[in-house]
Amino acid sequence: MVRIVIADDDETYLESLRGVIEAQSGLAVIGEARDGLEAIELTEQLGPDALVIDPHMPRLDGLAAISRLRRDYPSLCLIALTGDPAPTIHQAASAAGADGVFLKGEFLEKLLARLAAVRRD
Repeated sequence: MVRIVIADDDETYLESLRGVIEAQSGLAVIGEARDGLEAIELTEQLGPDALVIDPHMPRLDGLAAISRLRRDYPSLCLIALTGDPAPTIHQAASAAGADGVFLKGEFLEKLLARLAAVRRD
């Protein structure tokens, strides 16, 4: 079972993302965060295999959270999920240490494939 924390400040999107992930065999959402700081705290408390995070969030943005988590948890699968199509945000997320960067509107197949790969890593 791949244990996943998801982080997004849009409550409706967070609920939808949880449903999509949990509909897949072998994937389980074990925590939900509404900002980058909460994502770090949940990762420290729950020890997930993967974190799916929006780069644009309050208190501590997702990019800063990705950078810190990459430093502290090098084997954690970090996936940035953004609604921003600008190449700069994708480059920044990759530079921060994200294993994958996906657009929210196009993510489903790619995200699920990457999360499924965590089982094989």
